[in-house]
Amino acid sequence: MSTAPSAPLAALAARFWQFQCHEFPLTAILAGEPTPDATVFRESGADHDRRYRAAGTMLAELDAVDPAALAPQDRATCRLLRHELEGLRSLHEVAAYQRPSLFPNGPAMTAMHFANTAAVDDAESAERFVDRLATTPSYLADVEESLEAGHAGGTRYPRLALECAIGSARAAVTGPVEASPWLGPFRRSAAAGKDSVRRQAERARALVIGELVPAFEAFAEFLAGPLAEGARSTVACTDAPLGRELYRAVVRDFTTTELAPEAIHERGLAEVERLAMEIAAVVAGAGYPGELAGYRRLLAGAECFAASKEALREQIEVLSKRIDGRIPAFFGRIPRITYGVESMPESVAERMPPAYAQPNPADRTAPGIHWVTSLPARFPRHLYLPVALHEAWPGHLMHFALMQEAEDLPAFRRHGGMRYSACIEGWALYCEGLGVDMGLYQTPHQHYGRLESEIWRAARLVVDTGIHWHGWSRERAIATMSEHLALPAATIAAEVDRYICWPGQALVYQIGNLAFRALRRRAEVRLGERFSHRAFHDTLMAAGAVTLPVLEDVVEDWLLHQARRGEEREGTDARR
Repeated sequence: MSTAPSAPLAALAARFWQFQCHEFPLTAILAGEPTPDATVFRESGADHDRRYRAAGTMLAELDAVDPAALAPQDRATCRLLRHELEGLRSLHEVAAYQRPSLFPNGPAMTAMHFANTAAVDDAESAERFVDRLATTPSYLADVEESLEAGHAGGTRYPRLALECAIGSARAAVTGPVEASPWLGPFRRSAAAGKDSVRRQAERARALVIGELVPAFEAFAEFLAGPLAEGARSTVACTDAPLGRELYRAVVRDFTTTELAPEAIHERGLAEVERLAMEIAAVVAGAGYPGELAGYRRLLAGAECFAASKEALREQIEVLSKRIDGRIPAFFGRIPRITYGVESMPESVAERMPPAYAQPNPADRTAPGIHWVTSLPARFPRHLYLPVALHEAWPGHLMHFALMQEAEDLPAFRRHGGMRYSACIEGWALYCEGLGVDMGLYQTPHQHYGRLESEIWRAARLVVDTGIHWHGWSRERAIATMSEHLALPAATIAAEVDRYICWPGQALVYQIGNLAFRALRRRAEVRLGERFSHRAFHDTLMAAGAVTLPVLEDVVEDWLLHQARRGEEREGTDARR
């Protein structure tokens, strides 16, 4: 087998990255790549058609590359390119862009993500940020165009999904302008006091008031008016033209596997049963044998929640520092960038999960941010530890930071992690369990929190497929989640609404987690006493974000290498 990189493959990978930077400018911006104009999003129907054609051309070129002749890292690149290109085309073929998810990662969230990750260091970067911000109304118009095409073709959104999207669009421009995410880069800037930067801040403020606020309000009115015509009471994405084909396509795209919805549903039921037994054992050990409901009432007491958003943020900060102290024992690869903890704006927190991660920009001009809710009643204390492990280090923020530093990988692999959410979210959920090995879980409440966090993700396998494949109602989905979780009722309802609005995404966590755990068990069995947490985790981190089948290949290649090294050592010892 050749160990030399394939020149045609390297050229195609580089061209694919340029394609991504042009078609998805935010990807380029976050990667620190220059863009030819101020456009941040390209989402018109013509944009999607052009991408479909270009992907077909690149696939034809990729067919000429023989994966068997490639070194392991190049073989992974080849398979990932095919996944990207085929996925783009398959989603287009079921007209996914004409019925995009509008919540929680709809236009409002995506535009705010751009603002939240932007950095203003001087007059030039300030002007560039405001120029880019000014293209937001055009972005909303492009999305509206695609939604109109889908509506004309017979697609009708669930009324609930439209209500969530309308609330999100309006929340994006609610509250004082000075406190909005749109002016966040200026609030964070060390150069904010300079006259040239201050002038751009005033320009941004006028832009928000004069253009962004009207644009988001008009988009909300479009969702509430023309798009709501014929809105349905059912909640499955399959209740629409090509609905079952769409769901199969998004399941394949999110999980990066060929698992069928039926198989995922059954796996979810089995996982829920397994975890329920583990929870019962922890509850019994806490002094509540057979009294799960009573134990949950204990955890729902006022003393199990932070007194304020400030207190919640500070407690997560302290916990994060404790986790950081255990990282070197389990990882040799540690990022150069750091991260911080921030409270979500209250206008946004109502419709968001208890926490989420915002990776640092690739140029390391700003830290990663672990955002936590500003509504403490939605975030019980027993979940603090698993959530911190998941969102910050060694979970998302560490994973993304290491990917950005992996300069031996093609650019599309360093900066395209969000396209492999089964790997990204599976790793983060694996990290919640890794906290046991790290000695971080010390109380029954914390162990219960870890298990509840995992059964939460296992229940998603049941509920997402239940809603979108088996036709469950929202009420049945909420009842199923409530049966297994001690989360506040409002949190569970918000979770179910997210699954309704974003089909398939909820599947990635436990599907990915199970893959990581299976690979670790394989490594432990094959290596025995030679198994090293640091070596295993560094192998995973060196791969970046990949599909789950490619991840299996990466680990298998590493195990074969370890076996050869073991045989060489044994041969050396025998000759002594």
